[in-house]
Amino acid sequence: MVTKKSGKRKVRKRTALTAKVLDAFADAWNRHDVDALMRFMSEDCVFEASAGSAVCGTRYEGREQVRKGFGEVFATFPDAHWGGARHFISGNRGVSEWTFTGTRADGTRVEVAGCDLFTFHDGKIAVKNSYRKNRTA
Repeated sequence: MVTKKSGKRKVRKRTALTAKVLDAFADAWNRHDVDALMRFMSEDCVFEASAGSAVCGTRYEGREQVRKGFGEVFATFPDAHWGGARHFISGNRGVSEWTFTGTRADGTRVEVAGCDLFTFHDGKIAVKNSYRKNRTA
């Protein structure tokens, strides 16, 4: 990128995607901080929730819809927590494994293992595809 005034190349700082970045993302989930979560997401982000009527779960596309989807998770599970997070990254893909605990409005307690599959673009999360186990009563 070249600026008009100076004619010098302006270098964009790119955030390296590391396990530390995914730890910070997980911490934002556990704080239920949607604003912080959205700072990790790319402009054209996608969130595929672990539940929904489509084969991929409920798919949220674009920043407004992804923000809405994240909020719906917290509305469904007001005490949601993702513990024991473990991450790995290879190129523009990554995985987080965790144990989810939460209580639905009807009092049903959930404790399940799950994971997120990520696709990264320009130092941000472009796709967050969530999976979790479905335990029977």
